[in-house]
Amino acid sequence: MPDRAALHIDGVGLKPGRAATSQTIAGGEIVGLAGLDGHGQETFLKMLAGLEAPAAGAISIETAGRSAPVTGFRKAVASGIAYLPRDRRATGIFPTQSVLDNFAISTVGKDARIGLISTAERRRRYEVFREKLSILAPRPDAAITTLSGGNQQKVLLARALALEPKVLLLNDPTRGVDVATRHVLYDVFRGLAAEGMALVILSSEIEEILVLCHRVLVFREHEVTAEMSGDAMTTDAVIAAMFGRAA
Repeated sequence: MPDRAALHIDGVGLKPGRAATSQTIAGGEIVGLAGLDGHGQETFLKMLAGLEAPAAGAISIETAGRSAPVTGFRKAVASGIAYLPRDRRATGIFPTQSVLDNFAISTVGKDARIGLISTAERRRRYEVFREKLSILAPRPDAAITTLSGGNQQKVLLARALALEPKVLLLNDPTRGVDVATRHVLYDVFRGLAAEGMALVILSSEIEEILVLCHRVLVFREHEVTAEMSGDAMTTDAVIAAMFGRAA
């Protein structure tokens, strides 16, 4: 596991004229993002990934005392930020490719030997993550579309983890997966945090956030309108904040 990192969000605004937010997300912390659909939490997550530019402020990642600005997706990845998209079919998997190719597409350089791709090295890395994430696949060269939705999601997570990120951004990571897969993923997320990784999880399910996260940021009308942790982080409190009411 690489050195712990901290993600700094300094005066970031989601839209012009909306209140900005400043946050620090530390290594070992799981932070949840909640809100009604379209109220800014997905935009915020994509800003952290370098996929969208903030209307104001700046985002940076600090590792071993050195700070690097997040000014685009490539820079974010190079600095140790990995992003798992929400819609695995539209923006995640390559449906015409194999399980192994889907896993290795973002880390081709790690498999190169004297300018050539080493299939053995690629399979070795895949097997490490297959075991860690309990991926159920008939064989590495099987089409990824032959896998269940939950196992496709695990392959995408394995792809992200193969980058050895310091910060993992998860956009509704258990959407459309079965209960057994959901609990496997929960255990993986907790384990990553225990090893020092920072995780930010956007979830459409409040209970998921309460079960997994150390604190939650609630979005309303493209602003962070509430931040909760500990005993204050309850279903009633999160719902009330989402609708702009007192708990």
